[in-house]
Amino acid sequence: MEKFDTIIIGAGPAGLAAAYNLKGNGQNVAVIENNLWGGTCPNRGCDPKKVLLSGVEARDRMAQLQNKGFDNVPFVNWEQLETFKEKFTKPVSTGSRKGIVDAGITAIDGQPKFTSEDTLVVNGIEYQADKFIIATGQRPSYLDIVGKEHLLSSTDFLSLKKMPEDITIIGAGYIAFELATIANATGAKVHIIHHNDRPLKEFDQEYAMELVKQLENKGIDFNFNVDTQSITAQDGKYLLKADNFELTTDLVIGATGRIANVDFLDLEKANVQYNRHGVVVNDHLQSTNENVYAIGDVVSTKQPKLTPVGGFEAGYVSDILLGKTDKKLELPLIPTVVYGSPKLAKVGEQTGDKIVEQDVTSWFTYSHTNEPVAKVKIVLNDKKQIIGATLLSNEADSLINLLTLAIKQKMSHEDVVKEIFAYPTAASDLEYLI
Repeated sequence: MEKFDTIIIGAGPAGLAAAYNLKGNGQNVAVIENNLWGGTCPNRGCDPKKVLLSGVEARDRMAQLQNKGFDNVPFVNWEQLETFKEKFTKPVSTGSRKGIVDAGITAIDGQPKFTSEDTLVVNGIEYQADKFIIATGQRPSYLDIVGKEHLLSSTDFLSLKKMPEDITIIGAGYIAFELATIANATGAKVHIIHHNDRPLKEFDQEYAMELVKQLENKGIDFNFNVDTQSITAQDGKYLLKADNFELTTDLVIGATGRIANVDFLDLEKANVQYNRHGVVVNDHLQSTNENVYAIGDVVSTKQPKLTPVGGFEAGYVSDILLGKTDKKLELPLIPTVVYGSPKLAKVGEQTGDKIVEQDVTSWFTYSHTNEPVAKVKIVLNDKKQIIGATLLSNEADSLINLLTLAIKQKMSHEDVVKEIFAYPTAASDLEYLI
């Protein structure tokens, strides 16, 4: 039986970050992966999605400047963009595995199962460790309805070789909006079906519904308060049914949430408690087995499941195992972005002593590219310091990071006006937004 200081289960961004940290500090480390090395984000998540969104952004700029510099606005060529995306995704798994092997970390391929509190087995071989880190992430969940076998996932969408003429997405969260935005830019007719009337429920609903309006203006069809009951294959297409609702489409994508990858680990044998949302941990990311930790999307928590969060937690748990800290986990502010068209972003508190909301569509920062809408909400405390923000614009993903830093530094209007930002940019507008 081979023995390690730490065994990490899962070779995504969080697991690999922890592995490199621990190995760099002299530990004997092994990483186990039963699928793609590198994890969801670079293989079939945020990175390939961002490549595909580059086509959306380019088309949006041309559409906004139609008859103002551009005569024609072509649809995104899906096949070409998909080929470009694969330039980034194809090397990931092989490169990720080679990277840790070259660093002297043991790479183990296969599905692990715990056999006791300090031992697991992979492909019939037992491995033991002083500490374990579970970093197995999440996978798409599917509606339990008649015809659920016809549902494809976001992973399937990102690997489509041909975009259908008509595509339906069930769900109205981040993934649904982003996939709909991408498909729409290729010229496909896109439908979004959601069981209630509250899309992007974690966001300010005024801003979320404004995003809905902008996507409707681009031709996306939203169907709220439709609880899908069945999907039937019919003459090469699919028929979706609900009460007083029917829709025929070429392809159906399920975007109704994700579940933690914990069910295959036999965690009960390791005395590790878990639920549908993931591994249950304390404020040190320690499970009910004091020698087993969990990081990243597999942790049962309400905080956003984002790649940077997993990386932060990897650094934190590494420091715990190396004896560099024993303090409880304190996450910094976490900005979140929906990469729609336009983008919707938020950070920090959404209520406070004073809220400043402005429609800035006519401001030069946005009007010089003829953006259809740009809105900003800044939340202040009783000291007039920034404590939160919500943004809707093409620049929201960049500006939200600046506002995150402003909140961290407890900046007030007086502090902001003392700064000099490059002009004209979204940042140089900040003094007028507070």
